Amino acid sequence: MEVLTEQGFASTGIDAVLKRVGVPKGSFYHYFDSKEAFVQEVIKCYADYFARKLDRWLLDEKVPPLQRISNFIEDAKTGMTKHQFRRGCLVGNLGQDVAVLPAAFRQQLESILLDWQKRLAQCLTQADDQGQLREGSHCDALAAFFWVGWEGAVLRAKLVQNTQPLDTFAAGFWAAATTPSCVNG
Repeated sequence: MEVLTEQGFASTGIDAVLKRVGVPKGSFYHYFDSKEAFVQEVIKCYADYFARKLDRWLLDEKVPPLQRISNFIEDAKTGMTKHQFRRGCLVGNLGQDVAVLPAAFRQQLESILLDWQKRLAQCLTQADDQGQLREGSHCDALAAFFWVGWEGAVLRAKLVQNTQPLDTFAAGFWAAATTPSCVNG
């Protein structure tokens, strides 16, 4: 997962992955038919990991809904900084490789993004119920907007090697989503 997050699909060779984890090539092909089958399994594991992470941040009923989203953003900034902006989001990184990915990956990646949208929309619905969102906000559309923009901000943060793109995106998201008295950031 680390190698794919840092290098993407096209740049990652199975030999480099196997060397890094100390697994013989014959053992790899005992479990996986191909690099594609391996990467699909890694994507599933990443999706499970990230869903648990989102649930930890977005479902904490002890924290107000918009603060939960802010906490997720701050955690992501901390993680990117910790890894010196070499890693980002595996799903976003693979999305950048869409031209060279097998067709089955597109649907798998889109399903994961839709799952993340759904999780965020639930948190935004709670914020809306508490009057924290701009009147007339559509939580599903805000959640879609968040993930489209967030993935771009993560990519840009890797490019410039700082958190400014994440901060810029977050400020724009809060401005679009909240009433003036509820802006977090």
